[in-house]
Amino acid sequence: MTAVADRILAATDAAASGPEHVESPVRYDAIVLAGFGGPEGQDDVIPFLRNVTRGRGIPDERLEEVAHHYRHFGGISPINEQNRVLRAALENELAARGVDVPVLWGNRNWEPYLRDALTEAHERGFTQLLALATSAYSSYSSCRQYREDFAAALEQTGMGDELRIDKIRQFFDHPGFVEPFVDGLRTAIAELVERGIGQAAIRILFSTHSIPSADAERSGPRDRAFGEGGAYGAQHRAVAEVVVREAGTGIPWQLVYQSRSGPPTQPWLEPDLKEVIVGFASEGVEAVVIVPLGFVSDHMEVLWDLDAEAVEAAEAHGMVAIRIPTPGAHPAYVRGLADLVLERMNGIPTAERPALTELGPWYDVCRAGCCENARLGFKPAIAGVAP
Repeated sequence: MTAVADRILAATDAAASGPEHVESPVRYDAIVLAGFGGPEGQDDVIPFLRNVTRGRGIPDERLEEVAHHYRHFGGISPINEQNRVLRAALENELAARGVDVPVLWGNRNWEPYLRDALTEAHERGFTQLLALATSAYSSYSSCRQYREDFAAALEQTGMGDELRIDKIRQFFDHPGFVEPFVDGLRTAIAELVERGIGQAAIRILFSTHSIPSADAERSGPRDRAFGEGGAYGAQHRAVAEVVVREAGTGIPWQLVYQSRSGPPTQPWLEPDLKEVIVGFASEGVEAVVIVPLGFVSDHMEVLWDLDAEAVEAAEAHGMVAIRIPTPGAHPAYVRGLADLVLERMNGIPTAERPALTELGPWYDVCRAGCCENARLGFKPAIAGVAP
C-alpha cells in the first residue's frame, strides 16, 4: 500500500489509495445519513447549543441569545423530522430500484449521534458504510467537520479497526439538488407577476450561511484557485448561475450571506442578506425572491433568519418577499441522492457522472489539506487524504 493509502482513514479498499474518484464497485452494507441535529423540546435547547459551540468557551448566558430563536418554535428544530422523512424517502427510492441497503441515521450535535449510528451498524453486522452528509458544499463546517466527526465517532466507539466508511461527494451541482431550486424560483416569479409586479422590479437573492473568511479561503483543495470565498463561494456562485439559467429568467440576482455568528473583529463572508434587502428600498425594488441555496432542508437558520427576519425586513421597507422551499424531500432531490449512492456502489466512471457546473463532479476522496479550520487546524478525518 502506498504512503497516500496509509493516510486514508477507515477507507474501503477501493478508496484506500486516495483516488479523486472511485471508479470500482463497492459492496456497502448500509448508508449513514449524517445530519447536523437539532433540539426537540425546550429542555434540549441549551444542551444542544453547548454541543454546537463546544470548545469555544461560550457561557450559557450568551447561548440564551440564540436559544430564543428555538424557544419561539417550542424548542423544536424541524431538522430532525426533516431527516426522518428524508431517510424513509431514500430507503423507499432505493428499494424501488431493487437496492436492499438500509439507511441509518446519526447527527453531529444531537440524538441520535453519529456514534449511535455506528454502534447500530456494528450490532447489525455491517462493516462497510457509505456516509451521506446533509450538506452540499465544500467548507470546514459543511464537509470536513462531518468527516472529522465520523473519525471521532470511530474513536469513541472503538470501532476504527472494524468499520470502513467512505463518503458521498459534495453534490452542490448534481441535478437532483439543483432542480428543486429551479422549480421554486419559477413558481415564485410566476406568483409575483400574477400579482402585478413586473420582472424589472424583482430581485433574486441566493442566500447561504456565512462562514469566516479565513475558512472560506481554505475551502476546497489547495492546488486549485477558486477566487473570492474559495471553493465555498465559487460553488454557490456557479450553482446560482445554473438555477437562473434553467429557470429562464433575466431578473438581476446576487449571492448573499446570512446567520453570521462570529465576533465583529473577525471577517466573515459578505454581503449580509438583510443589509442588501434594506438597500433595495431606495432602488425601486418591489419584490424579493429569497432562494435558500446553501440549505438542503428547513432548520432554524431558515425559519428564523429567512422566514422571520429577512421577510420582515423586506416588508418593513414596502417590498413583497417570497422564500422558496429547500429541497427537503423533493422527489428530484431524493432521486438524486439515490443516484449518488449507486454512483459509488457501481463505481460509475467520472465522465458519466452528472454535474451542472464546470467545478464538478466533486471528489469522492477529499484532497490533502482540503477545508482546513483556520482556528483549529487539522484533526483526523475519514474520506480524505491527510492532513
